[in-house]
Amino acid sequence: MNTQCPFCSVQCKMQVTEEKTAGGRTTYSVEPTPNQASQGRLCIKGMNAHQHAVHRDRLLYPLKKHNGSFVRVSWNEAFELIREQFTSIQAKYGKDALGVYGGGSLTNESAYLLGKFARVALGTRYIDYNGRFCMSSAASAGIKTFGVDRGLTNPLSDIPHTRCIILAGTNIAECQPTLMPYFTEAQKNGAYLIVIDPRNTATANLADLHLKVKPGMDAALANGMLKVILEEGLADRNFIEGRTKGFEALQMHLESSSLEELANLTGVSVQDIRKAAVKYGTSETGMLFTARGVEQHTDGHLAVRNYMNLVLATGKIGRAYCGYGAITGQGNGQGGREHGQKADQLPGYRLIENEHDREYIAGVWGLDPAHLPGKGVSAYEMMEKVHEQEIRSLFVMGSNPIVSNPNADFVEEGLSKLDFLVVADMFLSETARMADLVIPVSSYLENEGTLTNLEGRVLLRQADRPLPGEVLHDWQILSLIARSMGKPEFFPYESAEEIFNELRVASKGGAADYYGISYDRLREEEGVYWPCPQEEHPGEARLFEEAFAHPDGRAEFVCVPEHVLPEEIDAEYPLYMTTGRVLAHYLSGVQSRRSAALAARNVESFVEIHPNAARRYRVQDGEWVTLESRRGTTVVRCRVTDQIREDTLFVPMHWGDTQNVNRLTNQALDPFCRMPGFKVCAVRIQAYV
Repeated sequence: MNTQCPFCSVQCKMQVTEEKTAGGRTTYSVEPTPNQASQGRLCIKGMNAHQHAVHRDRLLYPLKKHNGSFVRVSWNEAFELIREQFTSIQAKYGKDALGVYGGGSLTNESAYLLGKFARVALGTRYIDYNGRFCMSSAASAGIKTFGVDRGLTNPLSDIPHTRCIILAGTNIAECQPTLMPYFTEAQKNGAYLIVIDPRNTATANLADLHLKVKPGMDAALANGMLKVILEEGLADRNFIEGRTKGFEALQMHLESSSLEELANLTGVSVQDIRKAAVKYGTSETGMLFTARGVEQHTDGHLAVRNYMNLVLATGKIGRAYCGYGAITGQGNGQGGREHGQKADQLPGYRLIENEHDREYIAGVWGLDPAHLPGKGVSAYEMMEKVHEQEIRSLFVMGSNPIVSNPNADFVEEGLSKLDFLVVADMFLSETARMADLVIPVSSYLENEGTLTNLEGRVLLRQADRPLPGEVLHDWQILSLIARSMGKPEFFPYESAEEIFNELRVASKGGAADYYGISYDRLREEEGVYWPCPQEEHPGEARLFEEAFAHPDGRAEFVCVPEHVLPEEIDAEYPLYMTTGRVLAHYLSGVQSRRSAALAARNVESFVEIHPNAARRYRVQDGEWVTLESRRGTTVVRCRVTDQIREDTLFVPMHWGDTQNVNRLTNQALDPFCRMPGFKVCAVRIQAYV
């Protein structure tokens, strides 16, 4: 069967072959297939993704909790229970007593339908998704700076031909390994690679220059580089004057700053800041990429905007081999945020509080705009409303909020207060174990639909494997619940393609315009970039060649003050902790930990600590240690390594229960995009007793 990987945002294509042996055993083989994004490459996660799809733990029928244990029920019983509970809760507490919580790995069709389901079938304002924790900083920064948010402003094929590359807070070698050949080829062609990261990651080890920045100080580092670019006369004045606005205020701010003070704040020497800035500034072409290391902070929005300032100041955008890119984490992190899962959005990247947008989408859906609810709140703020019992029931699809939210103990405590929790998943995740009703959904091998990769290329994922047991597709479940809630006329779908065709119309004229994209085109062309406003339009691979997406066509600079961390280290909590990913696992690990080949590579979680810090706090390599913050504790295995800053610990994010690192992380939110401060919190470490 032809399909594509369900994991990261590259969305590599592959062929999975299922065969029966003479002894009746089923075997699987996986081969990468040619495609424009990964160029026919496949990483270890993709090679073994089928293992979770065929795992014995797959949920095959609905489960209702009875006296603390799950019992099998029919779909009719499940839908009737949902109808009864949702109806009675809304009758007692109001429409907004229901919340909907989605995921960044859902197909475009499921993401679109989930937003419509929340607002039309349930009539609630409260919907958001785990992509809030992935891309919201870069998304909001892109909209403010460029006028539109798309992961990459230029195609991946530009990378090997550029002269200077900055990778800020992104460990591509482990998170998107099939992209690494683009960067190694660029280096072979003479490109200079600068990596900004507190750790010596597999990516940083390939760098020509590694800036080991203090966690949370990216905005200050970008200010230092901008100051050097101005002092050295490396700003592209023609580009600034002709295509941007707001530069004068930024220039005044930088002139009043001290490079020495910025170096002290960042932990990066003046010499290295100057070296990086001059190399990027003097290169004829250049590309700059950010990811969660920059974005998952309480100043993530402004930190990304400051890196965008660097791109604009040097004029490295809107032309060949130049651009900015946000390296999306989740499989459909890009498409998932374009079509209505976010609290403030309607399909096509329209805004729910814009009257024209509301009127257009209401027309597509066939209802009065007055019947559309208003803006809700972000993902973590939904958990606060759950805790306060303003949200009394939650419908979760394709997400595991107990593991993925910060301040996880608080989140778990809140979910335990719900009157009714429904989780749609393939497995009994940590969140599903708490549910009153669990309903089984299809895997990537069974669920056809479109996904949008990190460069804005819409891809069709084929899926030929029959549904196992009583499993239904996401869109079927949402449609059947909506029908049980008395809204059948709004959910008449018989296929994912029907939903996509409605999505096309809903996105028409919006910032993320898919109208010219069809399943037939995707089958023939492999993938099509958005925006694509007409069927004869080729799609825009490179953005902003003529103008930016603001009404006046100009990009916007912004002044970014030095960031104050929401939580500093002190005598009680003397170390910074940052979080991230490892090669073999994905998100909260619900799928990848059910792949024997992947789980064997990282059976348990761990903490990286510098040898000097390990001696200071009397912990040994290989022993169990307890990490504690002001919010909670976790127990992990100790790894002593000199590949990390002495004041910083690193813990991966793929485990739950007692190894859930988000029991420690800070729930403080970015004021612009409501991103939590995952990447830095104050902790202490001691041997586990």
